[in-house]
Amino acid sequence: MKFVETIKNIWKVEDLRNRLLTTLLFVLIYRFGSFVVLPGIDPQALTALRSQTAGGLMALLDMFSGGAFSNASVFALGIMPYISASIVVQLLTIAVPYFQKMQKEGESGRQKMNQITRYLTVAILLFQGPSYLVNLAVQMGQPGLVGFNWFTISSTVLLCAGSMFVMWLGERITDRGVGNGISFIILIGIIARFPAAFVQEFGSRLNDAGGGLIVFLLEVVVLLAVLAFAIMLVQGTRKIPVQYAKRVVGNKQYGGVRQYIPLKVNAANVMPIIFAQAIMFIPIAIMGFNSEGAGAFARAFSDNDGFWYNFVFFLLIIAFTYFYTAIIINPVQMAENLKLNNGFIPGVKPGKKTAEYIDTIMSRITLPGSILLGIIAILPAFARLFGVTMGFAQFFGGTSLLIMVGVILDTLQQIESHLLMRHYDGFFESGMRIKGRSGAMAY
Repeated sequence: MKFVETIKNIWKVEDLRNRLLTTLLFVLIYRFGSFVVLPGIDPQALTALRSQTAGGLMALLDMFSGGAFSNASVFALGIMPYISASIVVQLLTIAVPYFQKMQKEGESGRQKMNQITRYLTVAILLFQGPSYLVNLAVQMGQPGLVGFNWFTISSTVLLCAGSMFVMWLGERITDRGVGNGISFIILIGIIARFPAAFVQEFGSRLNDAGGGLIVFLLEVVVLLAVLAFAIMLVQGTRKIPVQYAKRVVGNKQYGGVRQYIPLKVNAANVMPIIFAQAIMFIPIAIMGFNSEGAGAFARAFSDNDGFWYNFVFFLLIIAFTYFYTAIIINPVQMAENLKLNNGFIPGVKPGKKTAEYIDTIMSRITLPGSILLGIIAILPAFARLFGVTMGFAQFFGGTSLLIMVGVILDTLQQIESHLLMRHYDGFFESGMRIKGRSGAMAY
């Protein structure tokens, strides 16, 4: 079988084998830490906390932490504070000249921005840590447990250290493993919940007198169809033809070829979903992870099956899609690169006109891409209307499905590239190509 042969080829490539083993090691460390309970907490007393995270926005928060939130683990706050800090810093690069200057400084500027992001992450964690402990004490029926005492101070420090360690694991996976480490950490948390959600939905349908196994099989078919649609959305491109002018250097001729610039329909990939989800977690953080006694506004934005939550979530995804696309796609730079390489778009003048043309095309394809991305993101709410259990409904679209598709394709692309560089066949037939989240293609 081709798959078995590809696995053997992966094992033959020493660098790729070491990267995969390193990634596996870091993943095991992360999963192990998700079950290390905070000192002073009785694991048997967490029944109410697990019940609280069984549905609503708290279930999503628990999913992003790989179940560490409901386990009262040292990794309970997960990677989302770091993502929230990254959003703030990226917004500052648009509004604040100091950050704009740093962004243009190359590698040194990137390192400074990463350091600022880490400091901001710690600040967010110092706010979220006590909030999590207050909610934990309420769910355990011991509100007096939290106060200005040694338990609160030490547990807050542990929660902060745990999240920073998860961030460090993600960075190490990026540097020494395969794929984007931060995204991979989130992916592992999502996949860890799938088997239990699948079994729960299967049991629920078997006990259902109104359809049973037939309805469950229909759900699986719909899930596969949504998965295929998500893959098409992640990989969809609009190609702009580019002609390179002929030039002769000595006795050699260069240029004169016709190529294409692949502009992705969804250039931002899953980042708008992650950014929007981080924003939607803000009401929970303000309420101290507990909606009891909160106002109608906070309760509405804590119900991920409700209309207002999904409506605002949909709009945020569209806004962040345009925002993130504007960050990663620079039409002016693309036009300058074409001009420097004697390339031009047929019928369009080089320079400013080319930049305007590319910008117009990007705007036209980003709008439908962002709308489709938003629709997939809110599909779990529609699945809930048809009686699908909360855990399984998250895989009918939304953050879970898109992150899984994006990260898995990105990881496969990197593995494919390693194999093809050493003249081994990849997972796909010769001549086929796989496009990851970066939009690059491996042949």
